[in-house]
Amino acid sequence: MQNRITSLFHIQYPIVQGGMIWCSGWKLASAVSNAGGLGLIGAGSMRPDVLRTHIQQCKAATNKPFGVNVPLLYAHTEENIKVILDEGVKIIFTSAGNPALWTQKLKDHGCTVAHVIANAKFARKAEEAGVDALVAEGFEAGGHNGREETTTLCLIPLIREITTLPLLAAGGIASGKAILAALAMGADGVQIGSLFAASTESSAHEFYKQAVVDAPDGATVLTLKQLNPVRLLRNAFYRQVVQAEEKNATPEQLKELLGKGRARMGIMEGDLENGELEIGQAAALIHQVKPVAQIMNELVSEFNKSTHILNNFTF
Repeated sequence: MQNRITSLFHIQYPIVQGGMIWCSGWKLASAVSNAGGLGLIGAGSMRPDVLRTHIQQCKAATNKPFGVNVPLLYAHTEENIKVILDEGVKIIFTSAGNPALWTQKLKDHGCTVAHVIANAKFARKAEEAGVDALVAEGFEAGGHNGREETTTLCLIPLIREITTLPLLAAGGIASGKAILAALAMGADGVQIGSLFAASTESSAHEFYKQAVVDAPDGATVLTLKQLNPVRLLRNAFYRQVVQAEEKNATPEQLKELLGKGRARMGIMEGDLENGELEIGQAAALIHQVKPVAQIMNELVSEFNKSTHILNNFTF
């Protein structure tokens, strides 16, 4: 398939891997890129020296395009962007912050910039900032999420109504059928997180991956809405958050409960009780840890099969 997303990023399939903290190292990013998608290194969980190493290792592992996801809420954002520019990475996905702060500088260095949004207001702001593409992330998504709780089914056509920019759908997409549905709603491609978070090449702990595989429907909840809303698997830490919120905890108290390194504890170190286990609702659709190449093949095969079936439907 060739369309605006494949042309913009010079990739084979309009499938972008989410830049997830503690999951998206160079092994995952390079594997997705080698399989025809766009791999992203997740800079949110990396200090500048670590990010530089991952970029260099990714360059050695693939000759295909790859990018870096930069959540703008972290204190070391400016240092990480300097590393990205120094290393000559030309595809940047920004999220969790104001795109106007960095978009023009990145574009001045020849970068292609996409920004993640969850509502129409920030879609307009991102377009005004000059981004090249938007990622519209629905309520189903894992990690940090929009407070509006707008589902992907509603968000994609809403954003398509107000922009002509290339548009990626994110949130709850874990199959070729879901990719087809996203394109039918007006997206030009998809960004997939949870499915790749539980892949063989993900840098997440094996305990975390198994928890994702074992997750039934209803296992994830959007919480910490007073801070930065995040979708989590239910566990002991989640229950502590619920109890604190029921007692009308202040944002400061919630920050103290969250502490530092809570996501690392859960996702990378495999502490399934005390860690912050970020994952999307698509976890209920993931039944096996698989290599990226197999995941990509299955996505493409199911997409093509589903397209063929739908072509025989008429009203």
